[in-house]
Amino acid sequence: MSYEFSDELIGNIKAFVSAVKEHPDILQVPHLGFFREYLESLGAKIPTPKTKPQGSGDMPSSPRRPSAPKEPEPMEASDEEPEEPFPEIEDDGIVEADTPDPNQEMGNENHAANDEDMDKSNDFKREAVGFYSEGKFAESVEKYTEAIKLNSGSALLFAKRGQAFIQLGKPNACIRDCNRALQINPDSAVAYKFRGRAHRLLGHWHDAASDLRQACKIDFDEQADEWLKEVTPNARKVEEWQIRKARHNEEKDLKRRKRLQQERMRAHQEAKAHPPPPSGDDDDDEGAGFGMPPGAGGIPGLDKLLSDPEILQLFSDPEVAEAFNDITKNPMNIMKHQGNPKVAKLLKLMQSKMGGGGGMGGGMPGFGGMPGGFGGMPGGFGGAAEPKPDPPKPSGFADDLD
Repeated sequence: MSYEFSDELIGNIKAFVSAVKEHPDILQVPHLGFFREYLESLGAKIPTPKTKPQGSGDMPSSPRRPSAPKEPEPMEASDEEPEEPFPEIEDDGIVEADTPDPNQEMGNENHAANDEDMDKSNDFKREAVGFYSEGKFAESVEKYTEAIKLNSGSALLFAKRGQAFIQLGKPNACIRDCNRALQINPDSAVAYKFRGRAHRLLGHWHDAASDLRQACKIDFDEQADEWLKEVTPNARKVEEWQIRKARHNEEKDLKRRKRLQQERMRAHQEAKAHPPPPSGDDDDDEGAGFGMPPGAGGIPGLDKLLSDPEILQLFSDPEVAEAFNDITKNPMNIMKHQGNPKVAKLLKLMQSKMGGGGGMGGGMPGFGGMPGGFGGMPGGFGGAAEPKPDPPKPSGFADDLD
């Protein structure tokens, strides 16, 4: 494996080795501990320091002229600014979230309860209320479920079962019941009340306050109002935090868009100050955007011809550009295109512009010095070559031979 080092690096290494030879105490500098350990691993003996090592790592050298202090570079604003911290909130009374039960009975939305169903459903509801008042919340849920099976269009049944779920420590089940109740009756104050209480138990302060406000607005309830007063301080902290966070994100996005705009402007100015070099002589070069065919850049004087509007217009035709490219690659291909009036017009015009007239001194540059230029081809490029009359036949010559 070969390594290449610059002359500057070699010079620096030589200067460092010379300084160590003259002042061995340099190896005791803390910043050079790695180098000292490496030398010792190779079996080198490091001399005991005679003087206090220079902690800064500076090597003795000839006095140098103090340099002017370097101006600090401006720091660019970073998009990674710290996020708005979530406010400290008293979380007393928050319960562990229950796992949603996929088998939670939600009734049959398409079933219309008849009178008999309604009567049986009311019987189950009365039993559920009795169990609830006795603190038997699981039995209350079971009876409410039986009532819902018979009358799934009652918003009150879902809301009251949700109340029982709260007592069982299942706030998510309560929220699901209250959601169904509000689908049935969007003005159910009871559903808003118990859903708000379930959100409070989960620590959803903003949602809890919103639901409890709505419950009191529809039908004022002292218990709902008491719960609302309980959650309002934390809900206000969360709402203010959400406002600050939204403002922070807007400012962050504004800075990002401003920085991107500055980068685009800087790139535009650099491109304007340092335009790309003109296209070279590569065969794959497409020219300067005016339909110049590949390979045309290698023809001397062509750039001057292309300033002519008439020639420029002819080059804009893809058929002409392709034919011209074919000819520049192999001048003998001119035979394939001499019957094309557009190509003939271009080549004849170029010949006249270059002062060829009768051959341009041995041919158009770039076309292999074809004798007589394009005019030397049969019929020139003013059109296809006219057929010559057949020579006279000898007397007695028969056209038709048996």
